[in-house]
Amino acid sequence: MKYWLINKNNKQNTLSFSLKRLILGIVLVATVVFALSTYIITKQEQRDYAIRDSENVLKTLSSNISSDIQKYTSLSRLIMIDDRVLTFLRARMLSVDISMINDARYGVMDILNVTEGVDSVMIFREDMIMLATNRFTYKYDYGLMNSNEWKCDIYEGLGRAVVSLNSNKIASKQDGRPVVTIGRAIYDIDSQKRTGILMMNISSLVFERMLARLSYDNICIMGSDGTFLAGNKKYVDFFDTQFISPTIKHEDVFIGGEKELLSGCLVGDLPIVILRVSPYGTEGIPFRMLYVLLFLMIVFIILAVFVVSFIRQNITDPIFELSGSMEKNRELGELKKINVDVPYSELDMLQGDYNGMIDHVNDLIDKLMEKEKTLQRAEMRVLQEQIKPHFLYNSIETIGFMALDAGAGNVHDALETLGSFYRNFLSKGDRAIPLSREVWIVKDYLSLQKLRYGDILEDEYDIAENTQEFVVPKLILQPLVENSIYHGIRLKGERGKIKISSRLEDGNLHLIVRDTGIGMSQDKIDQILSLERKDKNDLDTESFGLWGTIERIRYYTGKEDVVRIESEIGEYTEIEFVIPGVF
Repeated sequence: MKYWLINKNNKQNTLSFSLKRLILGIVLVATVVFALSTYIITKQEQRDYAIRDSENVLKTLSSNISSDIQKYTSLSRLIMIDDRVLTFLRARMLSVDISMINDARYGVMDILNVTEGVDSVMIFREDMIMLATNRFTYKYDYGLMNSNEWKCDIYEGLGRAVVSLNSNKIASKQDGRPVVTIGRAIYDIDSQKRTGILMMNISSLVFERMLARLSYDNICIMGSDGTFLAGNKKYVDFFDTQFISPTIKHEDVFIGGEKELLSGCLVGDLPIVILRVSPYGTEGIPFRMLYVLLFLMIVFIILAVFVVSFIRQNITDPIFELSGSMEKNRELGELKKINVDVPYSELDMLQGDYNGMIDHVNDLIDKLMEKEKTLQRAEMRVLQEQIKPHFLYNSIETIGFMALDAGAGNVHDALETLGSFYRNFLSKGDRAIPLSREVWIVKDYLSLQKLRYGDILEDEYDIAENTQEFVVPKLILQPLVENSIYHGIRLKGERGKIKISSRLEDGNLHLIVRDTGIGMSQDKIDQILSLERKDKNDLDTESFGLWGTIERIRYYTGKEDVVRIESEIGEYTEIEFVIPGVF
């Protein structure tokens, strides 16, 4: 019963089907969004966890390396102030012998015995006389050693520790193992003159033992020049200049087909870079939050199903019932109110609006029929006035007198004018004609009236060129002109003038008929303009023609305010019509 109006071939156009499709689409979109959000959140949390873990490890390791380097820096300061070392540095060049060099070396060794990790210490006097511990495990570049190139950064430190790699390239290990070098210029305590250079080489085994102690097997320690120092040598190929930065950098790399996180940074202001590769595990996945999201997704689907059922039972089904009652009215060809039991006030409002529309339509039909009747009566009155027998009789009688007095030529002209008038008057049954033809009807009419009244009647025309083709209701000027003659000029008993003019303003036609007749009072003007249609029988004969013309124009334009009447008793009457539209 509820769906008797729905064509089976058009079910996809129904509100019920559209709502089901909409809810299904929303559920599918929500499911896809949930799955995509879960995937993105999982991956992002995995990455965030890996980044946090890597940053903690790198910061800890950087701190340990910096602390160790600081320790060795303090150790180098002790070596610089050792008495035997100072004696070696202060001695004149000719007084330096092997025993003095050995004494200084023993002084250095005594200090180094309290620590481990120092591979070698080299001390250069200003005259380049050198002492070194563990000297025979190194190869020396004497050409570079005798130049100032390798000393520049140490001299610029002005006594501060300057960390570099591999003895500033003047010496390298025989076995090829890299070292980290702490270099500093030595200044005499008393004279403050530079007396030499100290270079302390830290073995890379220090970093290996540090990584072993911390159980890190996924870390690679390198020099800023790409030199491998310690750790997992497989990660050397991942070294990039972007990691030569105190800020920790992260990027994804693929190792064995698996995506892992590569993190790296510079250790403070040291020329040492730490790289760490960590896999993306499950540690960072927020399972609790994902379970909450899954629960909410299930609840959303249940609510969506409930919404579909609620809408169908409480909205679409009552709408179908309302539509059925309306369709039944249509099939019966009746405009009757409907009465359907609906569950909500909004649908009852819809039913009330429909019933109100039915009342309004019936009222409009009644008004339209009354307007049509009024229009037809006005047109019939105009036609009756124009084809009165006495008018035809007078016209023919006048033409007969002319035939006796003036001859056949004038008779021919008069008859031609009469024929032209009736041809334009009838206008092939049209209700609306161009203004030019309406004016022509008036000209013919006045030509015939002049035959009767002679010199007492004068007409003038001021018709704007751009109004010639403006379409107006037929026979709106002729009744006004006739009214001017019979109830204005003729009663005045003296020569009168009728002027017809037109102009366009803002797309509206202003049509004016002015006569120099007896005029009319303001009370009569107000009576004509404000008269209700139901009171039209109260009009006298002379006013009915004017009132009927006004009513026709009101009906034609659909507006009430279409006429203006001005008059002065004994002087003139001016009637102006305003017809909207563009011809």
